[in-house]
Amino acid sequence: MQGKRIAVLMGGWASERPVSLVSGAECAKAIRELGAEVIEIDVNRDIANQLKAANPDIAFNALHGQWGEDGRIQSVLEILNIPYTHSGVLASSLAMDKTKAKMVFKAAGLDVANGKLMSRFEAAEEHPMAAPYVVKPNADGSSFGVFIVREGENRPPQKLLDADWSCGDEVLVEEFIKGRELTCAVMGGKALAVTEIKTGHEFYDYDAKYSAGGSIHVINPSDLPIDVKDRIMKEAVIAHEVMGCRGVTRTDFRYDPTNGRLVVLEINTQPGMTPTSLAPEQAAHNGIEFKDFVKWMLEDASCPR
Repeated sequence: MQGKRIAVLMGGWASERPVSLVSGAECAKAIRELGAEVIEIDVNRDIANQLKAANPDIAFNALHGQWGEDGRIQSVLEILNIPYTHSGVLASSLAMDKTKAKMVFKAAGLDVANGKLMSRFEAAEEHPMAAPYVVKPNADGSSFGVFIVREGENRPPQKLLDADWSCGDEVLVEEFIKGRELTCAVMGGKALAVTEIKTGHEFYDYDAKYSAGGSIHVINPSDLPIDVKDRIMKEAVIAHEVMGCRGVTRTDFRYDPTNGRLVVLEINTQPGMTPTSLAPEQAAHNGIEFKDFVKWMLEDASCPR
């Protein structure tokens, strides 16, 4: 990385802006330690001119959520012919659209939750399926706008009708899968580890993900059957490959030990790179220091992807 000029794309204007700023700052620090020149870009809608002014050799994409993780910023980078990290245009777009991603997973033989796509207004009128069920935005991240409707609740979540709702008008309504929350990062087509996420929150929500002490991460939990761990790592690689992903991804699962059901929830094409993030923890578990993890992603960058 000596002598390279690296643009770290961060911030943006999506709901995950605060997380992206932290991810970007951590990555920029690591890249400077590698000896490269770093230009931190707080992305705005004039990003094409921001990039032209920076004139980088490589773009490290530390954006999260819409605009940064859904294929749109990737398209700009390809038009400008700037090598970039993580997945390409199509894989990013597919992964962000939860309904389409589930179709790809199902076609590959992976188990997914039963559900349907509908407008948030319809979902707020009456129960769209028997409780318990989950309502979540079809194209957003970090668990923004996610509701678990328990048995006995009289009405669907009325917050779906809030005037300041900013998570899109399409929501995915799915059966609630009880069990353990597990995740597996994939780096260059190889699964790194399995992490169980334990939290005192109702589910792994925004605060549980990004607040200190919000969750406990247990890497390769000793009470998880070996065959289940192996299956998770295998399916994480399958999810990565069938979506056409590149670089580092992280796939989330639910495992119900009462019946052995393992369900793929979603794939994250740009996992968090904060101090509490899961993918860097799994890399460290494999002996890969944070700056070397970042270095690998930079060396893997290309255009197109």
